[in-house]
Amino acid sequence: MRIALLSYRSKAHVGGQGVYVRHLSRELAALGHTVEVFSGQPYPELDPGVALTKVPSLDLYREPDPFRVPRLREFRDLIDVEEFATMAIGGFPEPKTFSRRVVRALAERAGDFDVVHDNQTLGTGMLDIEALGLPLVTTIHHPITMDRRIEFTAARGLKRKYGVWRWYGFVRMQRRVARRLRLVITPSETSARDTVAEFGLDPDRVRAIPLGVDERFAPPTRPRVPGRILAMASADAPLKGIATLLEAFAKLRTERDVQLVLVTAPKPGGVTERLIDSLGIKDDVRFMSGLTDEDLVELMGSAEVACVPSLYEGFSLPTAELMACATPLVVSRAGAIPEVVGPDGLAADLVPPGDVGELEAALAALLDDPDRRSRMGAAGRRRVEDLFSWQAVAEKVVAVYDEAIAADERETTC
Repeated sequence: MRIALLSYRSKAHVGGQGVYVRHLSRELAALGHTVEVFSGQPYPELDPGVALTKVPSLDLYREPDPFRVPRLREFRDLIDVEEFATMAIGGFPEPKTFSRRVVRALAERAGDFDVVHDNQTLGTGMLDIEALGLPLVTTIHHPITMDRRIEFTAARGLKRKYGVWRWYGFVRMQRRVARRLRLVITPSETSARDTVAEFGLDPDRVRAIPLGVDERFAPPTRPRVPGRILAMASADAPLKGIATLLEAFAKLRTERDVQLVLVTAPKPGGVTERLIDSLGIKDDVRFMSGLTDEDLVELMGSAEVACVPSLYEGFSLPTAELMACATPLVVSRAGAIPEVVGPDGLAADLVPPGDVGELEAALAALLDDPDRRSRMGAAGRRRVEDLFSWQAVAEKVVAVYDEAIAADERETTC
């Protein structure tokens, strides 16, 4: 099968889209399929045997110059003009502009592919793909309406709330596009239910396929660092619950010799840095970013306890990766996280999202009980081995491709 896998941005190592594209494309190729990834910046890191076609944007959010003003010579067409104009008024243009660019690229090569798989672009251009004679399958990791609702609630003042409303203007487009899709893949039953409810999808068109964990995520061979707590999150995104963790950590720090490692690159002077300063824990919090896969595995295995304090997750791949490293977990009872760690409480302690006191108590209890940490880590590792394989993901995704192709053939012959 010849597969075009689309992703409007595919940052390697950090962010679910880049991780999903890399591992799914590798396993699809290992099954004998031909895979070509079409991506905007930041481009993905792909394994041998997977082709990359770059679909460049103006790259308006690149580091270290986000929200930049391009030079006049950088503008190539009206799509670029729309992209900059949308950013200039506070919107996020990439899903729409990428969809328009990639459908133009596919129109010139429609005969090269049997199926197209969109990784949550949900731009208006996606509705033109099947008109090219290409069956379309779409992954929706979770409805972005959840992010918008949480950030809008967290925003203080009318100006900031208006900014959130402007930024998430693309969600209206995503909802309209999603309702017209043939087949949708979600990474969990929770995400499936929420996507159906939030986007108004036909549940008969949704297929839940859990994500996988790369085999390199494994228990450590070195001793764990005493008192180290680890969290992976977008530091200044309210959805990730980092503020709750920082407040709980500050309380822990008054009684214990602990350190917190956050795998993220915070915004200079942003919400997270300001909160750390106000709590007086600057010397005990470390930020790490730009890690290789090997560095990330080593770091995950170095912690005595890890925390996933998110207010919502459609799956939470870092949770599963930490379980693969046999790292004990305290996680929020939010979104699909309970689905990932299991209902029996063996692989993680669950606490209410946003509850500082409950989070502090759970972390303290786990830090004080090395035997339970060992049992919890082993249970998490067993769960990953039993349930979360990228090869199994790819096999299930191919079955959805077959379903989309068959449906397209039936419509063509009618």
